[in-house]
Amino acid sequence: MSLKTIEAASEKEIQDALSIRKLVFVGEQQISQELEFDGLDDECIHFVGYSNSEPISAGRLRILNNKGKVQRICVLKEFRGLDAGKQIMEKIHQTAKDHNVSQLVLNAQETAIPFYEKLGYTISSDFFYEAGIRHAEMTFNLN
Repeated sequence: MSLKTIEAASEKEIQDALSIRKLVFVGEQQISQELEFDGLDDECIHFVGYSNSEPISAGRLRILNNKGKVQRICVLKEFRGLDAGKQIMEKIHQTAKDHNVSQLVLNAQETAIPFYEKLGYTISSDFFYEAGIRHAEMTFNLN
């Protein structure tokens, strides 16, 4: 299986990323479409992962004042555990560095915290609920 992760540049690539988010967050996790598609997509850099030209993973990065907000990281269920999520995060880290971002922050679902900790993120808040799911804020310094 050939996994490839890219910064989504074309309208088709962005739509591929949005379709994965819809399948995972709206379909699988039952998050409302209004919460998932929050009107901020136009301000973000989108990422999409492919397995043999089929989209399987997605994420986005919002940059505000040299800080990056990593959001909407997701992988189709049948492709989890195959490094697709790690590839998305590595691509986001590289893009953030290219934009002179010094720190990344994300709100991790509780079940995803071990994944982010393996990548070097540390918990930086108490637990809170977002879209009815327990989360914690996590940070990562790129320097």
